[in-house]
Amino acid sequence: MATVNPRRPTEPSGRKLSIHVVTWNIASEAPPLDLNDLLQLNNQNLNLDMYVIGLQEMNCGIMSLLSDTAFEDPWSSFFMEVLSPLSFIKVSSVRMQGLLLLVFAKYQHLPFIQIISTKSIPTGFFGFWGNKGGVNICLKLYGYYVSIINCHLPPHVANNDQRLEHFDQILEMQNVGRHDIPNILDHDLILWFGDLNFRIEDFGLHFVRESIKNRCYTDLWQKDQLNIAKRQDPLLREFQEGPLRFPPTYKFDKNSDNYDTSEKKRKPAWTDRILWRLKRQPHAGSYTPKLPAPNFSLSLKSYISHMMYTISDHKPVSGTFDLEVKPVVFIPMITLMHEGLWTTENDILISYSSTPDFLSSPWDWIGLYKVYINVNNIPETEDQFLLCYYSNSLQSVAGISNPFKIQPRVILQEDPPGEAQPQI
Repeated sequence: MATVNPRRPTEPSGRKLSIHVVTWNIASEAPPLDLNDLLQLNNQNLNLDMYVIGLQEMNCGIMSLLSDTAFEDPWSSFFMEVLSPLSFIKVSSVRMQGLLLLVFAKYQHLPFIQIISTKSIPTGFFGFWGNKGGVNICLKLYGYYVSIINCHLPPHVANNDQRLEHFDQILEMQNVGRHDIPNILDHDLILWFGDLNFRIEDFGLHFVRESIKNRCYTDLWQKDQLNIAKRQDPLLREFQEGPLRFPPTYKFDKNSDNYDTSEKKRKPAWTDRILWRLKRQPHAGSYTPKLPAPNFSLSLKSYISHMMYTISDHKPVSGTFDLEVKPVVFIPMITLMHEGLWTTENDILISYSSTPDFLSSPWDWIGLYKVYINVNNIPETEDQFLLCYYSNSLQSVAGISNPFKIQPRVILQEDPPGEAQPQI
């Protein structure tokens, strides 16, 4: 095995990542045929780097759970089939009964994403049942700590105090218990979303529906339980949210755009929300919070609901963010290169080098992967491949090569006799 010593690249001044976050209570339904609007695949102005997808109320019947244990669940499979041809790779996932959290990233970002932990925090039935609670993926992104939490909080307007208790409980249980990992409140970014189940207080059903019909949301915002709680709770106040300029996303008759017409006639509410919190920097010599670090900033570009989807009694919500970072880590721990011309009929040679602080393991491995390309945007249609170095100790990809081609094997056959015809 040969090694190479690449020249140390110039430290980058900054990098912007576009992140699309999705939350949807799918009410145990299977994926629809088309999710292009939800994933913003038709938006030519977007060049996304990451997808963060959180689902609630996935089908968690016994047969479904057994099937999903043996095979990929249908929603994960659907997202992978749609996103793989666009050069996205599933970085990590975690599931707890009906809760599912998925993170996808463009392959070029993989060496700079390190999975720290995945966690499930059940809060249903006094913490013994996972029908309610939260799932978390904690990762380092270009050297910064990012915690992603998808949760499902208790329902009904009267259970607001219980919702707030579960919020605190899920947050408190995120700490991984390792000395080298900071407390979650010291992470650079927390993305918190899901079916938070906060309701609209005081107003009656008729007033709420008339306000929605006339698109007069101002009065409803004032009585939204989450907005009220943020005004009263100092910690919750640190979580930001975009403006609710879309209609309440709950509760609809399935396969329609009509709010609940059943006997219960649930009052509409903004149950499905996306929040975020940036780490605050203390003033010198004091503990008073200041502005976030200038090397790490997040801006919301879009916060919308997707009313066209009718399979559930909830409408999905998405938020698109621009994350601007000055990378702490900008050199891959492993640099991989393929040596010479690769063909399917000859031995192959791989060269790689590592940074001085990289700890290898006998369980590390190098994989060869086919690169899927979008032929609508890239005229190149020949198969291309990548080498990926997987670190067992980091549970992450530590290095990735540039795309390259492999020459197919050529077999000479006599057909007809006396004439050599190449067969690929």
